[in-house]
Amino acid sequence: MAQKLLRAVDGVDLELRQGECLSIVGESGCGKTTTALSLLGLQAPTRGRILLDGETITAAARIDRKARARKIQMVFQDPYASLNPRETVRKMLETPLRVHGIAEPRDIERRVLEMLGHVGLRAEHADRYPHEFSGGQRQRIGIARALILEPKIVVLDEPVSALDVSIRAQIINLLLELKDRLRLSYIMISHDLGVVEHMSDRVAVMYLGRIVETGDWQTIFTRPQHPYTRALIAAIPDPFGPRVNVKARGEVPNPLDPPQGCSFNPRCPEAREACRLPPLPELEAREPGHLVRCRRVAELPAWQPLTERGSPQPVS
Repeated sequence: MAQKLLRAVDGVDLELRQGECLSIVGESGCGKTTTALSLLGLQAPTRGRILLDGETITAAARIDRKARARKIQMVFQDPYASLNPRETVRKMLETPLRVHGIAEPRDIERRVLEMLGHVGLRAEHADRYPHEFSGGQRQRIGIARALILEPKIVVLDEPVSALDVSIRAQIINLLLELKDRLRLSYIMISHDLGVVEHMSDRVAVMYLGRIVETGDWQTIFTRPQHPYTRALIAAIPDPFGPRVNVKARGEVPNPLDPPQGCSFNPRCPEAREACRLPPLPELEAREPGHLVRCRRVAELPAWQPLTERGSPQPVS
């Protein structure tokens, strides 16, 4: 039997601008996390390049990975599993500074306490262990650990999904504040479109390893064009009234045996015979900065505008 090739991420081409939050959204298994791991050097892409400030960072050599860690860090989804239970907060924050040699010994204590202050923790928290903190406090520690090396880019992997609802707003507000204060750029991996809507400047929608739509957050949430994006937006609970009844049929196809033509066609309520024929549709510009991968996009009915929303802002 011929060996089948699984393309977890296929032809993804994204650009991250300084000071913005780019969110990558989609169902589980669409390739979001694989994309993030490739950026961090934890997953080597078989093809393509990753550029940071015009320099290729795709190489997996140890020295390159160490240099990459100075520029790109990650806040993990689970604050209970991502912290070493045998280390104090002080050691977690001091170790990266010592390993990378970016602070004089006399400055390490100052930088650790300064970073704790940035994330809303106090000096006395430095000598405690993870089990002595709440879930929200642990995520603050995870954020501090990611920022201690002063990276340019922070990858946020479902940063609030493991937290109680009452704590999520605090962490979202903290991340937005730190982005502005420290001039950070975020790549957020999420399936929670409510969080994405509050935090994002731009959004990329993935399906079966490919980008199917990308644009600024207002365009994606108020004028979605791809049927898959419309199904995701319509599924967001809305306290102001029902959204358009758009649903994707069935389940995500087996990525080892993807459909011909448009990969979304077996589930798409707007699919026609032409959608089932190869080749794969290309990403095409609908307006400046708004790209859509759909053959029938010009024929689809207009999207009903949702409740008007302002620019991304802290939530209460």
